[in-house]
Amino acid sequence: MRHNALSLFLGACMPSREATVIATYSRRMRLQFADGEQAFAKIKGKKLRPVCGDRVNAEAIPGEKDWLITSIKDRVNELTRPNMRGKTEVLAANLDLVVVVAAASPNPDWFIVDRYLCAAENMQAAAAVVYNKTDLGSAEQMNDVLETYRQLSYPSIACSATMDDNLDPLAELLEKHTAIIVGQSGVGKSSLINRLSADFNLKTAAVSTKSGEGRHTTVNSTMMFLPNGGAVIDSPGVRDYAPALQTADQVIAGYRDVREFGGDCRFANCRHLREPDCAVKQAVDNGEIDSRRYESYRRTLALTEDINRERY
Repeated sequence: MRHNALSLFLGACMPSREATVIATYSRRMRLQFADGEQAFAKIKGKKLRPVCGDRVNAEAIPGEKDWLITSIKDRVNELTRPNMRGKTEVLAANLDLVVVVAAASPNPDWFIVDRYLCAAENMQAAAAVVYNKTDLGSAEQMNDVLETYRQLSYPSIACSATMDDNLDPLAELLEKHTAIIVGQSGVGKSSLINRLSADFNLKTAAVSTKSGEGRHTTVNSTMMFLPNGGAVIDSPGVRDYAPALQTADQVIAGYRDVREFGGDCRFANCRHLREPDCAVKQAVDNGEIDSRRYESYRRTLALTEDINRERY
């Protein structure tokens, strides 16, 4: 009893230190303190749910190497998705750049790319599109799609991690940022990060030859610190993705092209579906909004409404 009381007393006297969560392993985290020191940490209680990028308060645990995360500091923003129960799941926090990766293999799903860009817009974070494995794909198709994003002022880079081709623009894009790299499984997110520094050695795997789909190799989010400043989070790949949004206005805000033309609609609450005098639909008909992007907007809106209907 005396030993337990002493441990509690010493624990209460331990100063709290601020740290950044740089890796997540379920209920165990890896922290980095301001002086560069790193340590593993447990989480106090069941309600705290730190994610990669979180700034937290932590205390040393007497007699143990692990620290104890006691609180999460206010987040600047959150990258979210609805989980299987319709609840909002936070994937990462405090980001100023979201880099969405597609590739020649597996077959690129540009609707997933658009939904990640929609999330970035709602987070008020910058975003970019990277097309990897240019050595495998159709240059014409790739350039057509990337040009659509460039017209929307998203930096768009075509490169090949395997061939070490055109990776300097990616390194320059990431400098000084706290970024996350997201996208389908198998598009080469970890391979791209490995090319950014000789010190990085993330696990990678080839796309399945049977299914043509990517294999999950990243199971935990990990923050890597870049040689020229900044940090990038390698996130697990996805089969699909949707941001956790609650309203049609948030969906509209997530599509730059729809948002831009929507200001000229006849009705202020136009959802750009079947309403009369809709400037967005007119822009699609005139070729000012890419028709696939408009279809992507419609799908994201329908998906958001379906998720919220099930939730409530």
